[in-house]
Amino acid sequence: MGLSVPMIYKWAQPATETGSAAANPLDRIEALLDSTDDGRIVQWICEHAGGFFIKNPQGSKPHPYSVMPATNQIVQEFADMLAVIAGAAVDNTISKKEAENIRGRWEELKTVTEGFVRCCEQGDFGPMRNQAAVPNNSLR
Repeated sequence: MGLSVPMIYKWAQPATETGSAAANPLDRIEALLDSTDDGRIVQWICEHAGGFFIKNPQGSKPHPYSVMPATNQIVQEFADMLAVIAGAAVDNTISKKEAENIRGRWEELKTVTEGFVRCCEQGDFGPMRNQAAVPNNSLR
């Protein structure tokens, strides 16, 4: 999955009437994201590149939310992940479905942890309060 530097450079150039600039697939991905507003597209791309996607929380005001509730949320997410692992391992085997549940909890923990770290860096824990208000039960 290697892109050559000249190709990336061509993508950065504006298109000309002679067509000397290469079509930029990244622009097409951006247009797809804008038109669908579906974050699963980015997650899919990241997974195929061997990684994962975590959306950066958007802060609003300094310190509208205490550090303690945010800390409790991250500890709870970790405890939830450990509970899923313990429940799956109780019979000394991990089924495919149990592995999927563990993966889901792990992805959720990574997301919450990244959000916590970003909130620490920005000094604004409001985004974590907003995230906690809307639980994501799809991964649990």
